[in-house]
Amino acid sequence: MRLFDRRDFLSESALLAGTAAILAGTSDLLADEPRPAKKGGATDKLRVAVVGVRGRGMSHVHGFAGKNNCVITTICDADKGVIGRAMEYVEEKQGKEPKFEQDVRKVVADKDIDIIAIATPNHWHALMAIWAMQNGKHVYVEKPVSHNVLEGRRIVQAARKYKKICQAGTQSRSNIGMREAIAFLNTGKLGKMKLAKGLCYKLRGSIGKVKGPQQPPKTVDYDLWCGPAPKKPLMRKNLHYDWHWVWDTGNGDLGNQGIHEMDKARWGMGKSSLPRAVMSVGGRFGYIDDGETANTQVIYFDYGDSELIFEVRGWPSVSPFPGARSPKTPKAGTKKWPNFVGNIWYCENGMLVSTSYSGGVAYNADGEVLKTFKGGRDQAHFDNFVKAVRSGKHTELNGEIEEGHLSSAMCHLGNISHRVGTDEEFGKKDAPFGIKAADEAFAKMTEHLKANKINVEGAKYRLGKKLTLDPSKETFVGSREADKLLTREYRAGFVVPDKV
Repeated sequence: MRLFDRRDFLSESALLAGTAAILAGTSDLLADEPRPAKKGGATDKLRVAVVGVRGRGMSHVHGFAGKNNCVITTICDADKGVIGRAMEYVEEKQGKEPKFEQDVRKVVADKDIDIIAIATPNHWHALMAIWAMQNGKHVYVEKPVSHNVLEGRRIVQAARKYKKICQAGTQSRSNIGMREAIAFLNTGKLGKMKLAKGLCYKLRGSIGKVKGPQQPPKTVDYDLWCGPAPKKPLMRKNLHYDWHWVWDTGNGDLGNQGIHEMDKARWGMGKSSLPRAVMSVGGRFGYIDDGETANTQVIYFDYGDSELIFEVRGWPSVSPFPGARSPKTPKAGTKKWPNFVGNIWYCENGMLVSTSYSGGVAYNADGEVLKTFKGGRDQAHFDNFVKAVRSGKHTELNGEIEEGHLSSAMCHLGNISHRVGTDEEFGKKDAPFGIKAADEAFAKMTEHLKANKINVEGAKYRLGKKLTLDPSKETFVGSREADKLLTREYRAGFVVPDKV
């Protein structure tokens, strides 16, 4: 049997560069406005409410307004100061300004709404989705679908109980190039898979540090904004977006950008459960600010017959793509550093490499291109959702909620290992994982920090606890401390139910 080890083949960087060159011109799905979708033959209009429109929610507005015989009747946001673009776009496309509602509780109870599209901060995703389905609505919920593991399972249970269509916002699953790439991978033509990698190298700067509580914008209903999360004084400069880096509301970049690559990694592995073990090593390096989540991290997942390694880097990184800019060189014509996200699946007789949201390149063990996969845009995921709503068949969904739950839960598992770990000094343990591929990733992480002039001598990182799981129960084995982080304490009136 020929075991695929790329020390004997080509460098990982060379393959990534080659893949990016082959896929040059492929669209960035999450940045571009989608093309208009072909309208189906259904005569009944579907009435849509979009909740959360400051950022990603605008893609929902574009995805539904005037497309697939859908009409956006309602825009909802706890901050009435951010709704302008959404209101204007819907009026332009539909000829009538939609209704605005600040309180989502009124929206889910509205009998004249068929679909709730959710693009709020992470801590609201699960409760909002469950409320919507309990009130007879179909749901499109952004990634990660949950703020913790238990929430995700509750959404799945709600979808089954109320027989509603619930799509997770993992758009790559509807892109034809990505679907064909994963289908090829699962044919076994590259041999047995041994290792999958997910890469999230995305620059994330300091969010600053405040000396005391900050005043939320006057346009925000802060009680509603907090919802299921504790209502604490605002202890960061910006209410919006920087919630990603605080545990009460976000999940770090692992659960922000990284969920896309995590989902593709698990999808390519053909795994339909959580792993049997997880361990994280990393920390928040290079600045002292009000952020709490890791900006640099390596997470190891053990599936028994295969492994998954996920890397998060928030500092400028040597590019694995064409141009190979050094960490000292910003992107030409800008002051921004390039970002790199992607996936690699290592098999016995070759590998599949993806450097985009919509495709990949399959290589044999000699580095020769076997097949190239391209194609797809963001709109395809909205089209797929509406089609399933009209048919009433959740099996037609490309990003069905259980898939979204499992991939989101894996991000949560990595963060739990990190949070229950201990601080360890750099240089004391050269092999903190005790697993070859993961320890190699840790060594590269350390060099990455040094390349960014972050002094690791005497510095500490968080050595995550190696946690064993019972995948069938979605709980940890022998760690009550970790089990507590599978859920959270909820505020009265905003409780994700223990049972649906």
